Amino acid sequence: MRPLSLLCALFALLLPTLAQAWGNHTPMCYRAFERMPEVAGAAAVKAEPLDDFLRDQEAAIARELDAQEASAREQLKGHAPRPDTLRFVADTKRSDADRHAAFLRALRLSPHTRLALYVQVDPREPEVPGQAIDMNQVSAVTPSKGATQRFVALQPGEAVAPLAVLASACDEPDYGHDLNLFDDNPGSPSNPPYGFGKQPFGNPAVAIGSQAPFHMGFFHQGAIFNTLAPSFARTFTELRVRQYGGLAVLAWRTGHAYWGWRFAGLALHHVEDLTQPYHASAAPGATLGHMMWVNLKAQLGAPADRQGLVVLQSNRHFVLERFQTNWIIENARQRRDGPLEAALRDTGQDGRYPAWGSDYVREVVAAEAFAAGPATDAAVVVGAPAKFVTDPNFDFAANEATLGPELARGMQVQRDALQARLAELLRHFGAHSRNTLRGLLKQVGIAGR
Repeated sequence: MRPLSLLCALFALLLPTLAQAWGNHTPMCYRAFERMPEVAGAAAVKAEPLDDFLRDQEAAIARELDAQEASAREQLKGHAPRPDTLRFVADTKRSDADRHAAFLRALRLSPHTRLALYVQVDPREPEVPGQAIDMNQVSAVTPSKGATQRFVALQPGEAVAPLAVLASACDEPDYGHDLNLFDDNPGSPSNPPYGFGKQPFGNPAVAIGSQAPFHMGFFHQGAIFNTLAPSFARTFTELRVRQYGGLAVLAWRTGHAYWGWRFAGLALHHVEDLTQPYHASAAPGATLGHMMWVNLKAQLGAPADRQGLVVLQSNRHFVLERFQTNWIIENARQRRDGPLEAALRDTGQDGRYPAWGSDYVREVVAAEAFAAGPATDAAVVVGAPAKFVTDPNFDFAANEATLGPELARGMQVQRDALQARLAELLRHFGAHSRNTLRGLLKQVGIAGR
């Protein structure tokens, strides 16, 4: 079997389990932005249905989306051109429903994308301030066991803090925006297709796996890897950041401040995903040579090592995410701060990065996360109970619901190394989130740092 086929065989198994990076982004974004003057000091905005924005700015949105597509074709490596039949063309005579559907098609989002009026409540708030709504009104994805989101409906015209809009939207792209968009996905849009072609990596038959190419970026694997497996370079995180970011700027400029903050949060999600080393590296705990070797052995009839690699990478990702989520949520509910909260708020490193630009996601965010991969993987091995991260016969994801308390107890004893490493990653998460927002705000004349 060719080397490319060997790599694809591995990642078809691995990547569907890693489609989400940080669990719930919103609690972390509340901490990252709550002391940023441009957010904390911003005036309340009025909640606005998406259809109102689309109707009012239809022609401007059409121009913006065309400009985005033109620049993506020119500047983004591996870009899949949008079919011309999906262009958003202004038509004041059509219904709101038709305009809404055309907008989703032009962005090449799932037709099941909700974009409802809501906020996700900061877990530091003991009571839900408003009418609680179920996740299925906000998300097209069935919530996982132990989901931590609490949603409150917004009414058109209701005043809401930009912090709440921004932080809520930072989690939203995981609610089904990017599912089944490839030609070989069972539930892919048809008539016309979206133009992304076949799914470049992962298992196209697994719905959550179809999200991965929009939330991962393997930009720094090296020339040998790219030669052997060029399809892994086809990721669309940069496209989503451009799309949502451009719409945020347009919304702010045209007096639709609610959607400015909302689209900004959607863009930030994809930036934040790439601060997670397991989303910027194909396998942080393994060399290319080792990956090739275990795949070759599997093809020769000894698949145990390949399956072990898949399980271990998955387990370590889940353990890191579960530790981070539990820590952030528990501290929020207790209204206390610790090293992770301090890291998220820390603005001391924001200025050491280059200014926001078109290559920031790839050359700054993803490069940093890729470089942090081996140390992060090692910290998980040292900081978590061995049962969860070194036993290839144990599948953490399959047992998470029953073994979560055991993991939490084990972490109490062994957490220091992992906590220190995680704090550094969340420092990157906060800095890149703020720098991205500053870059967007600068385009509408709101001063950055």
